Amino acid sequence: MISTTRGRPHEGFGEFLEQSLEMELLRFTTAGSVDDGKSTLIGRLLHDSKAVYEDQLASVKKSRINRSSGPVDFSLLTDGLRAEREQGITIDVAYRYFATAWRKFIIADTPGHEQYTRNMATGASTAALAVILVDATKGILPQTRRHAFIASLLGIRNVLAAVNKMDLVDYREDVFLEVERAFLELAGQLGIAHVQCVPISALEGDNVVERGERTCWYQGPTLLEHLESVSVAASDALDSLRFPVQIVIRPDAKFRGFAGRLASGVIRPGDYVLALPSGRRTRVRSIVSYDGDLSEAFAPMSVTVQLEDEIDLSRGDMLVSPEDGPRVSRRFRAMVVWLHATPLEAGRTYLVKQTARQTKIRAVQIRHRVNVNTLEQEQAMQLNMNDIASVEFDAHVPLFFDPYASNRTTGSFILIDAISNATVGAGMIQDDLPDRQKLERAGLASLEVAEKRVSAQERYERHGHYPATFLLENQPALASKLERALFDQGFEVLHFDDEAPGGTLLDTVRAAQRIGAVSIYSGVALDTETKQRLALEAKPRLFDLSRKNENPNDEEVFRRALALADSLRFAKPQKESGRGQLNGSGSYR
Repeated sequence: MISTTRGRPHEGFGEFLEQSLEMELLRFTTAGSVDDGKSTLIGRLLHDSKAVYEDQLASVKKSRINRSSGPVDFSLLTDGLRAEREQGITIDVAYRYFATAWRKFIIADTPGHEQYTRNMATGASTAALAVILVDATKGILPQTRRHAFIASLLGIRNVLAAVNKMDLVDYREDVFLEVERAFLELAGQLGIAHVQCVPISALEGDNVVERGERTCWYQGPTLLEHLESVSVAASDALDSLRFPVQIVIRPDAKFRGFAGRLASGVIRPGDYVLALPSGRRTRVRSIVSYDGDLSEAFAPMSVTVQLEDEIDLSRGDMLVSPEDGPRVSRRFRAMVVWLHATPLEAGRTYLVKQTARQTKIRAVQIRHRVNVNTLEQEQAMQLNMNDIASVEFDAHVPLFFDPYASNRTTGSFILIDAISNATVGAGMIQDDLPDRQKLERAGLASLEVAEKRVSAQERYERHGHYPATFLLENQPALASKLERALFDQGFEVLHFDDEAPGGTLLDTVRAAQRIGAVSIYSGVALDTETKQRLALEAKPRLFDLSRKNENPNDEEVFRRALALADSLRFAKPQKESGRGQLNGSGSYR
């Protein structure tokens, strides 16, 4: 059904169809406490935007069930299950589709009851915006906190707080402002970036589609106006390529392609890509689609990629950016929504499906369970249905992932019971954890090579630069600026600005040299003897940038220091070409 209250004229069906295909799509979810009027709001939104067929409306008018005070119970347009109509509540997730002249919409109508938390999490998992209803007569309830928490947990950064039943409080501005203040405070605690509060009456239709005359004090958008204008750009989308391989296509001996859906980034013929888990680097030969070869593909397009080299790739492997790859780890920490009646217990093994990769996984530890009503963290030995908790996992093979906050596709997974094949949990990865087996192997190996000391060159290779000492006497502000700049560029850097005696200063510089760090001194002016001793310790990388007779300005000194620091870098260990030290550009002046 494609209709609108503010339609654009079309010359023909072909133009209408083309415009509809190019129209932006917004997926949003709705949630509200019991009797907040959520189903009535969605019914009113569909009705007033002319997105309800006449026979549907006639059926609702003839229904023997009518809990509203008007001729039409709009909630019946969305509550499709018999149990929902009889009880007057939403139980299952229902999807509704409608469009205006400016945007297409998919509504995930989710239940608000605590026992159906899993249903809300399912419906909200693909949404870019959440509409959370708040009863103006009751204010912020524990269910409101739970709905906002789940929205933030699932990475929804746009929330519309619909303050409903304004007709029952005589459309008072002070009531709305108090609810708005409380909701904005809650959103700030949860880290929700963009919030819009709208006073509405779903029963009367005020500020749902058309502006209500009884809320003349409200100058913001109506609910539909906000849905039509809100930015839905994916703020969690990475620029880096993530292409999980779903299937290998080989129709004949001349063609071998890897089909999948881009999770993030852009890919073009000629681009270098890194294949995981093999670590092989290759280039893209072509990008094939149903419409022919493409000059580029971007998320979330589904394409087939041909590579220049014959490398081993199969379902579950991934093509990524060589410069910025994902986390590769067996162990990670994730927030889990438990969906099954059989509890999750630490030590149990499940199947995990993350992108196209499936393997065995073990729940190592339940770090804490979240009380979804108070948002407090609680200790737990197991997770029951609808529980949300932070859990540590250990997979059978390494997974390729990004934190869920950075990439909702590669950062999410589902847990499957290996016996019943039922989906029992859904997870959002927060961070990777050290691999215990690797640590144990490293510990055993360290016992065997305990007598082999760590060399200076090994430290330099780990840092990616050589050590050095900068003298910026009596210039603490400039030294702090330089420290911050070098730190942000990845240098191991240490700034001391105290008036330490020469002996203590020498000891500090000597220690910094041994660990491969860059040291910056900005204390009082040093005498000639101390500088000579420093030169012996830091040779040949002592840079004296203290003000001399030429008196250069701070910006010139800062640029010169950055250039000297850049000369300390090296891209990789130069074992073949020798490990010679810097030339005379780093000598003491």
